[in-house]
Amino acid sequence: MSETNNNQKRAFLGIWFECCHVYGRLYKNKLGTAYVGRCPHCLRSVSVRIGQDGEGTNRRFFRGS
Repeated sequence: MSETNNNQKRAFLGIWFECCHVYGRLYKNKLGTAYVGRCPHCLRSVSVRIGQDGEGTNRRFFRGS
């Protein structure tokens, strides 16, 4: 990897996983169509679609069940 790739910030959403009472992050998928990740304890999958044309929210932190 080049030095510029190492310094780039990755877009993420913060999420409180209610299943295990832990905080985690969801990162954009390669297509840029959703934020995806897993609970760091039980590995439950989570996916959040990215809205188009101004639909959606500016929030960066969420609670997941």
